[in-house]
Amino acid sequence: MQPLTHFDAQGQAHMVDVAAKSATHRVAIASGRIEMLPATLALIESGNAKKGDVLGIARIAGIQGAKKTSDLIPLCHPIALTRVAMEFTTVPASGSQAAHVWCSATAETVGPTGVEMEALTAVQVALLTIYDMCKAADRGMTITDVKLLEKHGGKSGSFVAG
Repeated sequence: MQPLTHFDAQGQAHMVDVAAKSATHRVAIASGRIEMLPATLALIESGNAKKGDVLGIARIAGIQGAKKTSDLIPLCHPIALTRVAMEFTTVPASGSQAAHVWCSATAETVGPTGVEMEALTAVQVALLTIYDMCKAADRGMTITDVKLLEKHGGKSGSFVAG
């Protein structure tokens, strides 16, 4: 197991020094889902939610969340994102599987540090936005399965979840 990089030799938290790292093209893809009642999913799909276009607003919120990641995560570097893309898929209830919206975020940059945190933050903020927009209809929604799917670029190379 690799040592944690956000602690110095004395065990104090610090921002990792990336000055000597090469700028490379870096990509990260994260995903997650929000489970809900079938009626809530139907409301989202119909576009008739009281607050408006749920997935359209969640898309913008996810992009904004990626851009604000370093403001939210204390030791995260502010980075110049070159691209953030959000994808949503509505999935009806089936057997033991709850109705849900699946979300993925792809974040990209050319720089000395990765974009995993930006992709993960984008997913979380998008899913929280769906919750906020639909909570009047369904307070029992559950955000789940948020994870990094892929990461490419940089010294450590690629990671693809198994």
